[in-house]
Amino acid sequence: MGPQKGSDARLQLGEEVAPPTENGELVFEAPWEARVFALAHHLCDAGLYSWDDFREALIAEIAQWDAAHPGGEDYVYYERFQAALEALLAERGVLAPGALEAETAKLAARPHGHDH
Repeated sequence: MGPQKGSDARLQLGEEVAPPTENGELVFEAPWEARVFALAHHLCDAGLYSWDDFREALIAEIAQWDAAHPGGEDYVYYERFQAALEALLAERGVLAPGALEAETAKLAARPHGHDH
């Protein structure tokens, strides 16, 4: 049996990197988490990387976190998910390293109440 296609296969990241779920449904603590998850799926569908490539990047990101936090500090899943996505896009030349930080700083400097 070959690899599964579509979103069902993409939810099967493996036990070591499985997304948070409750009663079999994905759980997002904040809207940005759902957005980064959807973005990762969209970019995969657009052919920028395979889901296996993303899975490997996520495993590496979590391993890097664990190595940097030997005291057992828990990671926030979607922060690691986003970091893995950023690293993969930078590796592929789609996103310049530091580009997101610069854009975030620019948006944060906008006046209070400014829409996005």
